[in-house]
Amino acid sequence: MVTQAQILQWLQAFALEIEQNKTYLTELDAAIGDADHGINMDRGFKKAIAQLPNVADKDIGSILKTVSMTLISSIGGASGPLYGTWFLRASAVVVLKQQLTKQELLQLLQAGLDGVLQRGKAQLGDKTMIDVLSPAVAAFRQAVEENQTTVEAMQQAVVAAQKGLEETIPMQAKKGRASYLGERSVGHQDPGGTSAYLMLKSLLEVLQSSGE
Repeated sequence: MVTQAQILQWLQAFALEIEQNKTYLTELDAAIGDADHGINMDRGFKKAIAQLPNVADKDIGSILKTVSMTLISSIGGASGPLYGTWFLRASAVVVLKQQLTKQELLQLLQAGLDGVLQRGKAQLGDKTMIDVLSPAVAAFRQAVEENQTTVEAMQQAVVAAQKGLEETIPMQAKKGRASYLGERSVGHQDPGGTSAYLMLKSLLEVLQSSGE
């Protein structure tokens, strides 16, 4: 089971990852975007974390919805709506839940992915966070179907996410600001994909540290 306390730990761990990688994310974005991804994400997640004490005793759905609303209102560019949508859709499938089975965690991850697909209209191969999230969810689903533990399934997801992230480097961007560069976007790792990878990695680390 993934507990409500672990979800709170994960959000804090992800916010810390963003803070520690703020400059790196911004450098990645400087090559093919607006050079503000790390700055925007750090600002948004600091505000989201500041809201957590207000929902510390609430269910997982309420916690994720609060994060969503904070991100949408405080992150500029594409990242706010996309991450906001990810957390909003994820929150909708875990309403009133205090803990999650691995099947419910899969539903959460799938709902987040579906939301971003719908909102961003990107597909696999467009050099976006979809290239990280989609293979990660597929790997998690396969691991659940093979009756692996939650940690094992998350490990598979993160391996798939890392592979997907590396595969964004040779891609030509087809969505967002990076798409304006055409062939000049080739050879650069996608910043949104990088933050999506950090999101999944931080969840795995929390689950591993608590022996889930």
